Amino acid sequence: MKFVDEATIEVIAGDGGNGAASFRREKYVPRGGPDGGDGGRGGSIVAVADRNINTLVDYRFARIFRAKRGENGHGADRYGRGADDVLLRMPVGTVISNAETGQLIADLAEDGARALVAKGGKGGLGNLHFKSSTNRAPRQSTPGEKGEERTLHLELKVLADVGLLGLPNAGKSTLIRAISAARPKVADYPFTTLAPQLGVVRTSEARSFVVADIPGLIEGAAEGAGLGHQFLRHLARTRLLLHVVDIAPPDPDADPLVDARAIVYELDKYDPALAAKPRWLVLNKMDLIPQDERAARANAFAKSLRYKGPLFAISAIDGSGCRELTFAVQDWLDAHPQPHAEPVDADTSVPIVVTPAPVTSRRRRKRQDEP
Repeated sequence: MKFVDEATIEVIAGDGGNGAASFRREKYVPRGGPDGGDGGRGGSIVAVADRNINTLVDYRFARIFRAKRGENGHGADRYGRGADDVLLRMPVGTVISNAETGQLIADLAEDGARALVAKGGKGGLGNLHFKSSTNRAPRQSTPGEKGEERTLHLELKVLADVGLLGLPNAGKSTLIRAISAARPKVADYPFTTLAPQLGVVRTSEARSFVVADIPGLIEGAAEGAGLGHQFLRHLARTRLLLHVVDIAPPDPDADPLVDARAIVYELDKYDPALAAKPRWLVLNKMDLIPQDERAARANAFAKSLRYKGPLFAISAIDGSGCRELTFAVQDWLDAHPQPHAEPVDADTSVPIVVTPAPVTSRRRRKRQDEP
């Protein structure tokens, strides 16, 4: 299945049903009075996060989603039936925003999370509501309200604890194969990874974390060069970045130090907040360096880069150093748990995250205005 992480759709909620203007007419019952019922509520559009979906490809082809309108009110004090809501199932990690204003509507960060993206119109009032001591036979009723219409931009940001970043052929795919059950494509040419790859790293029976392999970055990625710029957004949710550097590139003219600085520069240019995330340096392909030179080579590289954080020298191809790296990552994640988003009042415009009550189809004597 093709990986699609962006889509634009139009959602149209249902209009409310019209209220009825009716009078009770029954033999031997004089002056029966008004008995027009209210219209039913229009159907709403609700987005639901589903962990069984991992791409937005369904919304690339079906772009318009419309809910049904509510039923009109009837005589004999019968209220119109409310329309069913339309549920749009999306991958966990989908960010929904208004395509016209860019305003955030919802962030479906957890499985089962729901967001009301277009509210159905309220049903109109029947003439039963207009009866008074001075107006015994009201003939007025109100039409149903219009349902909301919106153009939405959907953006998928994969949920991972750790993100791998680096130049093409730095060994990120080999690393994720070495520490997890993920099997991304590995080859001796650039851009073998064309879409983000997720792998679950299990350090014990009860401890694990998710790592994301992002397509390699190149110089100018922040402006759209290469493939990595399309997926930099997926690093936004990660808590820790592993900067993978090829310490022994096959090209004799290549300079690992220049390559490492280029990645940091592109990261900062794309999003300073992303560049400010905790980032560890991982020097890969140490198996190509003589054993007695590895420690000195790694320390000299970190000193030249002016890097003072955790440093790991590994070889993803034979697994050396990978166990120490994964356990250090697990310990760091345990010490820095993911903060939970604070609930937001539904009356505010961003984000609107609600769980609508199920719509019932049976006739009720009270209004069906609220979900």
